[in-house]
Amino acid sequence: MPLALLALAIGAFGIGTTEFVIMGLLPEIAADYDVTIPTAGLLVTGYALGVVLGAPLLTVLGTKVSRKRMLMLLMGLFVLGNLLSAVAPNFGLMLTGRVVASLAHGSFFGIGSVVAAELVAPEKKAGAIATMFTGLTVANIVGVPLGTFIGQAVGWRTTFAIVAALGVIGLLGVAKLVPAMPRAEGARLRGELRAFRNPQVLLAMAMTVLGFGGVFAAITYIAPMMTEVAGYSDGAVTWLLVLFGVGMFLGNLIGGRFADRALMPLLYATLGGLAVVLALFTVTAHNKVLAALTVLLVGALGFATVPPLQKRVLDQAHGAPTLASAVNIGAFNLGNALAAWLGGLVISAGLGFTSPNWVGAVLAAAALLLAFWSAALERRAPAKGVAEGAGHGTVETAAVTAQAAPTPVHH
Repeated sequence: MPLALLALAIGAFGIGTTEFVIMGLLPEIAADYDVTIPTAGLLVTGYALGVVLGAPLLTVLGTKVSRKRMLMLLMGLFVLGNLLSAVAPNFGLMLTGRVVASLAHGSFFGIGSVVAAELVAPEKKAGAIATMFTGLTVANIVGVPLGTFIGQAVGWRTTFAIVAALGVIGLLGVAKLVPAMPRAEGARLRGELRAFRNPQVLLAMAMTVLGFGGVFAAITYIAPMMTEVAGYSDGAVTWLLVLFGVGMFLGNLIGGRFADRALMPLLYATLGGLAVVLALFTVTAHNKVLAALTVLLVGALGFATVPPLQKRVLDQAHGAPTLASAVNIGAFNLGNALAAWLGGLVISAGLGFTSPNWVGAVLAAAALLLAFWSAALERRAPAKGVAEGAGHGTVETAAVTAQAAPTPVHH
């Protein structure tokens, strides 16, 4: 794998840390600004909405800029947002800093996915994408608990200052290691928008919203579920989230390894398995050992869908993949927000802290149905220029990749 992927992974590590560390620091931030916990929760909501809006907006603005330069600009925006959060004298400015940082999120992963895929041979595209996303999964194992600990021990402002420093390292890594790539022929806005006429692109994004939404329906409410139902202490929730991060890491490796070989069969297995495991979570949540094991499986099965779904969008939007790739990253966050809202509804309805697991199971099952539908449509209409063959799991041909992207750069 090229060293340039390391720079992308470092950027992903910083972004993943700032996205999730806020959840462990809400009490401290709320106390400092003298606001309620629900008000402080707007820092989470604002970030998610910023990702959804920023992904297409900044990608469109960057269509006339080389992908390397755009990645550098996005990391600069990320650094600025986190520095603003670190020094914000009031809650309004803190929220502004969170939104500024979030604007870089979707475009960085979207453009980064395209760049990662172009750096390697056609049969290694999903593996390259997974390598970049490893930074995000490692952030949940190392960055989030460490950032939470530092924030609680020294002060939450220090955590955001450190995250900003990580962004600087990522920016320098992109500048030094990512090769200069000529803009693809289809990098004009009109060409990028044309990809959304392809129903397969829209189906892949819908699978992203529903599939990963299934994960967050359960994980958003893991704290009350583990303490009130499983019987864990409040302090154990941090380590359960680390376990979830380990699952994400393993799932990412599995997804990257097999998506290049059998993309659609992998989606059938992971989405189907996720639906079953989430349904069983309503039972296993009553036992400490089984609950912990289920948290690990939810992370693994959920994140095993990320490389194949991202590659599916890239394959179907070949020739103009950048905007579609970035919007698909926004779709992950849209699924997170939707699932968290639905999970809150069923809890508010008095169905208990395990009821969001049923919501997640239904969402994952719906994503599985869309995968079958997508494969059926592809069998009826021969793919134009793509030899992926959804029902057979073969990979995109080198000829198509050569048409869609510059010659891969090997190191």
